[in-house]
Amino acid sequence: MTNVQNVLAAPRTSFRDALRVPEFRVMWLADAQSMVGDQLARVALSVLVFERTSSALLTALTYALTFLPALIGGAMLTGLADRLPRRRVMIAADLIRAVLLTGMAIPGTPLWLVCGLLVCVVLVGSPFSAAESALLPEILSGETFVVGSGLRTITNQMAQLGGFAFGGMAVAAIGARAGLAVDAVTFALSAVLISLGVHRRPSPAGAAGPARGYLASILAGAKLVAGNPRLRTLLGFSWLLGLYVVPEGVAPPYAHSLGAGSAGIGLLMAAGPAGTALGTYLFLRYPSATRAVWMPRLAVLGGLPLVVCWLHPGIVVSIMLWTLSGMAAAYQVQVATEYVRAVPAGQRGQAVGVAASGLLAMQGVGILLGGVLAARYGAATAVGLAGLVGAGLAMWFTLIWARIAQPGTPAASERTGYDRQPGLAASP
Repeated sequence: MTNVQNVLAAPRTSFRDALRVPEFRVMWLADAQSMVGDQLARVALSVLVFERTSSALLTALTYALTFLPALIGGAMLTGLADRLPRRRVMIAADLIRAVLLTGMAIPGTPLWLVCGLLVCVVLVGSPFSAAESALLPEILSGETFVVGSGLRTITNQMAQLGGFAFGGMAVAAIGARAGLAVDAVTFALSAVLISLGVHRRPSPAGAAGPARGYLASILAGAKLVAGNPRLRTLLGFSWLLGLYVVPEGVAPPYAHSLGAGSAGIGLLMAAGPAGTALGTYLFLRYPSATRAVWMPRLAVLGGLPLVVCWLHPGIVVSIMLWTLSGMAAAYQVQVATEYVRAVPAGQRGQAVGVAASGLLAMQGVGILLGGVLAARYGAATAVGLAGLVGAGLAMWFTLIWARIAQPGTPAASERTGYDRQPGLAASP
């Protein structure tokens, strides 16, 4: 107990240190307010589709559309973050999304057009995410970069909490179309903040030498990830979230099976984000070496609480289990840090885009498969099976990671650009 207290009491790089960097502060603020808008828009879309169709299936499919198109965007569009100035890519993506959401918010827009515009919004989000993630290591360095990434994770989870807690009430008060309009405003504001607060930088392609064709750039990014054991394994750890998000997608039928009402649904859906926010805060209190050791362990532990849900525990125990699973998801911060550090700066946008877009797509696939399993075998079985498969895959990735991390092995020597990143020390 004393050792834990000493670790927590030791001076660490804080969120305040990251926020002291003006460019990061602007990017964080732009992100935070647009995340809140995104959560409001998700609730608004669900309400709008259900009001127009009275179909739970179509409502779930619309929700999945906020994830699945990212797979295409990740493959085809994230290379822009390596060919154009990243600040320009972010501003353009924000403005395009603001226009698309404005079209979705216009009264009388047909539902099929709303869904089509939604797909475009998600596609355009892929190059934005790639450019933002690739730019962050140029703004923050060392432990400040890790803490800044953790702050973004916590902010994202808190935005989800706010969306679950207040999104329904907000949409009820202002209407679904107005909720979409609010999200459009947040993207426009984000573009303004980035244009005023983020410095201009040359395109990575221009700094890296002769530019290659766009398709060749895409294939090079995919080849980089596929050919590097370290990146492949980190990608596996990251995409496990596609299984661990299943409870969120089946929370209503799961709560119903336990005899809980709307309040139980809200608490269950909030449990995961709340756990992740708390877990990330605690995880970042430990030094880099400790986080590196616990990264694969937490990936395994993230699935085990969900397995217990197979036994149909009560609503209170289920909330605790989902919170514990969310806390274990804090390992994603270390995964993201290791991944970004392992990629050369000139290909960072494409490689990060593949990871981020694939993660969104995996979450959409997980939600869809979870819904199918819940409809056939029950929500508790869907949650328990997701946890079991996730923990099993995490154990497999852990064995691979242990071999890669051994000094002197071929895999360890293939850390492309990892030890050459300025200001970033290699993690143990």
